[in-house]
Amino acid sequence: MYIAQAFNSLHDWWRYAVGIMVVVVGVFVFSLPHIVAVFIKRLNAEVDLLRLDDVNYLMSLFDSNTNLVFLLLPFVGGLIFLFGIVKLLHKQTITSLTTSRKKIDWKRIFFAFFFWGIISSGMVLLDYYLAPESYIDNFELNRFLVLAAIAILLLPIQTSCEEYLFRGYLMQGIGVVTNSKWIPLVITSLIFGLLHISNPEVDKLGYIIMVYYIGTGLFLGVITLMDEGMELALGFHAANNLFTALLVTANWTALQTHSVFKDVSEPESGIMDIVLPVFIIFPIILFIFSRVYKWSNWKDKLFGTVIEPSKDNYKILD
Repeated sequence: MYIAQAFNSLHDWWRYAVGIMVVVVGVFVFSLPHIVAVFIKRLNAEVDLLRLDDVNYLMSLFDSNTNLVFLLLPFVGGLIFLFGIVKLLHKQTITSLTTSRKKIDWKRIFFAFFFWGIISSGMVLLDYYLAPESYIDNFELNRFLVLAAIAILLLPIQTSCEEYLFRGYLMQGIGVVTNSKWIPLVITSLIFGLLHISNPEVDKLGYIIMVYYIGTGLFLGVITLMDEGMELALGFHAANNLFTALLVTANWTALQTHSVFKDVSEPESGIMDIVLPVFIIFPIILFIFSRVYKWSNWKDKLFGTVIEPSKDNYKILD
């Protein structure tokens, strides 16, 4: 039913193609402050043009809090432009893009947020307790408070932009075009994962880490389809990025922050990076969510056909 809601709006395939292009424009427009800032440094002879394709070099040009703002601003533009295209080009409500329920279930969002926030933070603290030599104290109160303000304000927007684009807009768009549920699930998970291919983690750990990114996209897509809405995915994704940004950073990660701890260990692509979350933790969370929200009919919800509802029998979930 979640995907089928797009049938109640203007859902021609070309509208989604135009929509993606508009989102890209929004991302670019909100990337201009970073481009301008780099250009100003270039005028002051502070930038080596030959190294602008080096992510680590770009990150070294500004303080990490400033870098975080520059990194997250494009997602603000992407989300604003995406919401605009949904309303103006598709004549669709944000609620129907978000969920099959009559209104967005904020309890679901906050449940997933605190559930995963507590677990992910606990895992970091447990690792710190078991291997304290792998961490150094990175806490500076003033910089951390600035980080917290930036992260709390912008990181949920960043994660919401990704969720609304992949688990919302593209999931529904590909679903109504192909009349399939598994096709958009697979395609959005692959695209979501591949868009992380330029992350510094890939250079450090190798392409095997893509299993984690694609697996995370698949996990978020499954909970969206099974729960008939994006609320759990929105909460989970926001918690994952926010608590990580505040708690721990490393020189080889995409998010360089003034966090509480800094991981100085030599990373290895193994059980902690891929096997544990993708093949153990995520299935356990799926089981917990399924029990809490009484999910059933997995085969149809994940692999069934998307059928256009008639005006007479279309219902909204309570």
